[in-house]
Order: sequence, then C-alpha cells, then structure tokens
Amino acid sequence: MKEHILITGGAGFIGSHLADALLARGHRVRALDNLSPQVHGEDIHRPGYLDPAVELINGDVRDPDAVRRALKGVDVVYHLAAAVGVGQSMYEIAQYTAVNSLGTAVLLEALASQPVARLVVASSMSLYGEGLYRAPDGAICTGEERSLAQLRAGDWEVRNARGEVLTPVPTPESKLPSLASVYALSKFDQERLCLLIGRAYGIATTALRFFNVFGTRQALSNPYTGVLAIFASRLLNDKPPTVFEDGRQRRDFVSVYDVARACCLVLEHPRSAQGVFNVGSGRSYSISEIAARLARVMGKEYIESELTGKYRVGDIRHCFADIALARSALGYEPRVRLEEGLEELAIWLEGQVATDRVEQASAELAARGLTV
Repeated sequence: MKEHILITGGAGFIGSHLADALLARGHRVRALDNLSPQVHGEDIHRPGYLDPAVELINGDVRDPDAVRRALKGVDVVYHLAAAVGVGQSMYEIAQYTAVNSLGTAVLLEALASQPVARLVVASSMSLYGEGLYRAPDGAICTGEERSLAQLRAGDWEVRNARGEVLTPVPTPESKLPSLASVYALSKFDQERLCLLIGRAYGIATTALRFFNVFGTRQALSNPYTGVLAIFASRLLNDKPPTVFEDGRQRRDFVSVYDVARACCLVLEHPRSAQGVFNVGSGRSYSISEIAARLARVMGKEYIESELTGKYRVGDIRHCFADIALARSALGYEPRVRLEEGLEELAIWLEGQVATDRVEQASAELAARGLTV
C-alpha cells in the first residue's frame, strides 16, 4: 500500500536518505525542516541532494501552525527532527530541550487532533549511557559511571566495585537507560512521549534507537555531528582527527542506507507497533581504528589522529548494538560493510569543502569546564 509520508527533519542527513528509500518504494514524501544553519550553512536553501519529488515545507517542529500544515493528508510520520550533539547539549540546555522535547510535544499535540496510522520516532543509543558488560566471573552487568578522580588519573576503563575491569558486550534493548547528557535525556523524552501518546490515541508507534550513523550528506562543518563527519572535516583540512581519552572506546558504526532500510521495514511489519529496536551494524570498532581507516581511504594515512587524553562530560566508554530483536521482528540485516561505506564516503568527500570548527568547539567545552 502506497502512503503519504511526512518526515520531520527530512532535509537532513538521515531524513534525505530515508526520503530516497520511501520514494523508491512508491510512497509520496513530504519533509518538514527548518534548515538549521548549523547543519545546512548560513545560505539557507533547499539542499541539492534532496530529491525533487520531495515536497519541502520550511518550518520548525516547534511551530504548531507549520506542523499542522505539514500533517495535512499524511498517513505516516517519521519523526527525525532533533538537535544533535552530546557536548553542545551540555551548555545549550534550553535549545536542546526546546527542539527535542518541546518539538516532539508540539508534533504529538497536533497528532492528537489529526491522528495518523503510523508514527516512527528516531531514538538514540545515547540513552543507554554505558553499554552492557561482562565481569571477570562471567556475570553480565551494567557499567557504572566513571568517577572524575578515575578519569583525571587517565584510568579510562569501566570497573566494578572490586576494581576489576569489565569487558563490553553487545547492548540489547532490555538494558535500562542511564542518561549521561542533556542530549540523551531529550532523546529519551522523544521516545517515551511518542510511545505514550501513540498508545493513548491508537497510533501504531515504533521507536528505533540509532547507533553511530555514517554516510554521505553529513554536515561536515558542524563540530557536534557524528564522529566520522568530524574526523572527515579535520582530514579535509589536513589536520589530525582529535580523539578523546585513549582512543580505545568502542562504538557501533552503521551505514545510513541500512538505517533508511530499517525505517522502511517498520511499515512492512505491523506487529512492530509499540516496539523499540536497536538499529546498528552489530559490530564494534575503536574510535582510533575508525580514524585510521578513514584517513587511509581518503589517502591521508600520513595524518595520525591526536589523542587528547581528556574526557568530555557526557561521554561514555563503550556501547555497541545487539540487533537480534530487529533481526527477528523486522527482518533487519545490515548490508553495507564498514569498508564499503567508508570508500563511498571518501569518494563523496572529494567534492566537499568543510569549515573546520572542531578547535573552536573544543575551546568552548574547555572554557565551561566540560572537559577533564
């Protein structure tokens, strides 16, 4: 069945790729996007990568009139609009809470009056805080937040009460949230609000917890976006990627194509309603390894990453996805290998210009005491 679909944040990185995937399946697509200068640059205009078939409404998700206008005639909503970035969220507290929490509330209030058949909300792995761990005795446990004294001593690993180093394991949806940043809190708000209101108003709602999404169209001049885009910006300017701690922290990097396909699979599986699913690659890589791989495919292997030996408030040590539930319930299977995704990214980067604002962002965090 072909649907009329609204994507909030639909002119952005993930939203535009999702629009492509939905159009390819024969759906009609409308995007609501405020074309934020931090993401799209100061010269606000429709992104060239956005398919001409997408109807773009330039408006803010916090604006009730813009939201009501965007919802007219819509059957399905993908709610992707959000302010993104752990570090920045720790000082632009009102902005992140307004865009992510209030923006979601405005959308849901409109949906209470204009219900749709399906609602899919983009949640985040950030709400887990530390991922799941295994103790030396084999017991599975949650990782406790590291103390400032430990971090100042450069002791980066997560330990149990006996001081033993814990081994990270894939994190399933059953792990309880541990909200380490304003961004994480706001994403948890988005997820819970959508599931709560969806249940109350009979809207089939699904939350997808995205892990570290990478690919073409990322905002290279935004120093608070995904880590691969930040590294790419540095390398394009012949500067070393800066890596916090010792670079051995592990993450799950998933292609934006796999994320878009996971979003589409939700529509094909009605029983996914009221469900929460991890969307990742099911693999983990150290941040230093990722920086080195990106430098290699960009032909800049002579630029070694710079280890800061510092901790950024709101960061966690290890977290990567257990995707068994998405496999069984949605038929989700990652198709893009990291190597392939990085090679495509490198080709795209050849034609890009990035304003490197990483040092400016780092100075902002340091001035506010948000790095240790």
